[in-house]
Amino acid sequence: MRVALLAHLHHPIAEPYAGGLEMHTALVADELVRRGHDVTLFAREHSRTRARLVPVLDGQRGPSRALRTPDHVLDQGLARAIEEVESGDFDVVLNNSLNPQPYTELHHRAVLTLLHTPPTLERVNAIIDDPAWRPGPRHAFAAVSRYNARAWRTRLPNVGCVTNGINLSHWRPSMKPEPDLAIWSARITPEKGLHLAIDAARGAGMRLEISGPVADREYFDECIAPRLGPDTILRGLLNHRELAAVSARAAVFLATPLWDEPFGLAMVEAMACGTPVAALPNGACPEVVLPTGGFVAARPTAGALATAIAEARTLDRARVHRHAQRFDARIMLDRYEDVLSRLAAQPAPLPEPLTA
Repeated sequence: MRVALLAHLHHPIAEPYAGGLEMHTALVADELVRRGHDVTLFAREHSRTRARLVPVLDGQRGPSRALRTPDHVLDQGLARAIEEVESGDFDVVLNNSLNPQPYTELHHRAVLTLLHTPPTLERVNAIIDDPAWRPGPRHAFAAVSRYNARAWRTRLPNVGCVTNGINLSHWRPSMKPEPDLAIWSARITPEKGLHLAIDAARGAGMRLEISGPVADREYFDECIAPRLGPDTILRGLLNHRELAAVSARAAVFLATPLWDEPFGLAMVEAMACGTPVAALPNGACPEVVLPTGGFVAARPTAGALATAIAEARTLDRARVHRHAQRFDARIMLDRYEDVLSRLAAQPAPLPEPLTA
């Protein structure tokens, strides 16, 4: 198939990845190419995957830069991508952009939109909540977890679920962790709950190592920097190899989303290393972690998470590693490939007749 892959344009699709969406886009691009498909990635300059790159924005953004690219700049980049798609010979579009334009500008194209966030994208919601809007006849939608699919079905018709996955070969299990080490990995923003993770780790008597970009400087300065100390170390943004090494050393991984977490790839990466997860009970965390990958706190509080840490540390790491196998990226790509093939095989709709 000739696949047009629309990336989210805040950051280049390159290591070290700014977040899970960038990592997912790179993984999908590489795997589709490996499977023999002709993939064109529409992304920010300096993106690096096996796909053919069409840069639609400059590459000056990076994970260490906290300010978001303005919406109108993202829209300009996505508009360039859509122009290329419309003038190109593509069988199908895989939409990873989080942008509203594919919902309206690619009406007659075969499009699979992956729903990586809860239904809180205001500009997308403004489109799909309009009574006059209808999805294109060859449009399909797939959420990254059952939890997220249920949320989107209140707004979109026929939302399927293709559970997220990772390349398990990149994450090697270890049966000899440092017993007092906890880790946390994400973008450092208020909704990711790092302040609560620090308090819970201290409450459980654990050292904590933190990895991820500072994406909200005010939050970091006010809530995180004062909590750092000899037992709580900020390691910064790590690439996959570095993060895998840290994950394998840890006794427990802390997942502290203070929002409706749609999936949580970092939890799966930790579990693939045999590292159990102690998670807050928000969003898809219970779906991803339970029953044998970790423990979920009874409440979204530091005290309840400290209790979950103590419970998670008792789990058999080989069993945690086996739990992670259900999130094999090959399973995810099989599902994507099936949906994309079926969409591409559907005949394009005839143009509507002109009216006087």
